[in-house]
Amino acid sequence: MLTARCDFTAPAGGRGGRGGRVMAAVWQQVLAVDARYNAYRTPTFPQFRTQYIRRRSQLLRENAKAGHPPALRRQYLRLRGQLLGQRYGPLSEPGSARAYSNSIVRSSRTTLDRMEDFEDDPRALGARGHRRSVSRGSYQLQAQMNRAVYEDRPPGSVVPTSAAEASRAMAGDTSLSENYAFAGMYHVFDQHVDEAVPRVRFANDDRHRLACCSLDGSISLCQLVPAPPTVLRVLRGHTRGVSDFAWSLSNDILVSTSLDATMRIWASDDGRCIREIPDPDGAELLCCTFQPVNNNLTVVGNAKQNLHVVNISTGKKVKGGSSKLTGRVLALSFDAPGRLLWAGDDRGSVFSFLFDMATGKLTKAKRLVVHEGSPVTSISARSWVSREARDPSLLINACLNKLLLYRVVDNEGTLQLKRSFPIEQSSHPVRSIFCPLMSFRQGACVVTGSEDMCVHFFDVERAAKAAVNKLQGHSAPVLDVSFNCDESLLASSDASGMVIVWRREQK
Repeated sequence: MLTARCDFTAPAGGRGGRGGRVMAAVWQQVLAVDARYNAYRTPTFPQFRTQYIRRRSQLLRENAKAGHPPALRRQYLRLRGQLLGQRYGPLSEPGSARAYSNSIVRSSRTTLDRMEDFEDDPRALGARGHRRSVSRGSYQLQAQMNRAVYEDRPPGSVVPTSAAEASRAMAGDTSLSENYAFAGMYHVFDQHVDEAVPRVRFANDDRHRLACCSLDGSISLCQLVPAPPTVLRVLRGHTRGVSDFAWSLSNDILVSTSLDATMRIWASDDGRCIREIPDPDGAELLCCTFQPVNNNLTVVGNAKQNLHVVNISTGKKVKGGSSKLTGRVLALSFDAPGRLLWAGDDRGSVFSFLFDMATGKLTKAKRLVVHEGSPVTSISARSWVSREARDPSLLINACLNKLLLYRVVDNEGTLQLKRSFPIEQSSHPVRSIFCPLMSFRQGACVVTGSEDMCVHFFDVERAAKAAVNKLQGHSAPVLDVSFNCDESLLASSDASGMVIVWRREQK
């Protein structure tokens, strides 16, 4: 990233003024060109490619301060592109992804609107908040219905629904390996260099808005289109590292947790801090997640082994919404209806909780010891509706050099190990995700970071040789991964502060 770090409190006309931004943008375009061609450099030495692009970024940042005339910079950009094209061949412009139909019917009112209403009249919102319709079927019934749907279908067929058609329109009728072939780096962000970026997330149902948090205490909001990709703003206010953050359903606010023992609520459009909420225990906050149906409620986990449900409109924890685990709370995930919550700690345990939709009260249900003493660093829940993986499932990273896939077997969140996949993770807080489109097409894929500095793709239904793809380019352990809504772009972050955006090959 070549632009000056953007602080929303910075005075106008200071560092990063209009002229400086225009000149820096040219150098950023140069870096973007280099990043796009970087996949073709030394194919057998991925670490060299990463070192090269980092060094290029440093040199371009230094040159951006030299004050070269804009015309000279643009001339350099043209010449650089021509030379790289002659050396490696021309690159096709990244085409726009196929049209994406948003199947979620949202309220026209944003989370921020409802927060303001609550402050005017607390009775107007109550515990309802940000609702959407959910299925009331049990996990057992859902699994039985799914099996009945697929008993008579021929092998290789997919779900005959409009959602499946929309998914195939985006993914194409190609194999899973072809679907997850990547053309290389689309862009490299390094505004957080030298401090780990533990979390990177695309906005909900969005192709081009990306955010990442850093242990340098800030959060970056990035825009990938139009070119060149830019950092729109950097949210500053935490006095220690930011451990986690989450987008609201309508993307109008973000909630962040920090080692400074506070959580903050941010407005994504202008970067202002709406509210700072201290941890009820005065402990380091390590993770957070929105309640998926009621975005007025957020769950946070802290270093004193406690879990708290917090009303972000009042800044207070919910009565009955606290519980204690056996270790520091590192990972949280709700099921889609928001009735079950899983929490993982640094002692190797995963707890399930029943969440009362009306009051926000937590009731502890089940405990699974994944492996005694192995920190659970990531939990991701998914209810699948497909032939290949028809049961509600949980994806877990737990510092065991394995990625674990569990089946959810009942309404209390009881887990049964389905299978595992080999990765390198023994000490870093590595995270993993389900691919967003996998429910509606052949094959089911998951993606994970790894301490071997690679991004790994696995087909959860392939009995042998489950590895689908591996992306090489980072020079430090990969901590987190995030797909945009149509899977055209994948973002990954690492322990050295780099964020790489990868572009999927256009079929």
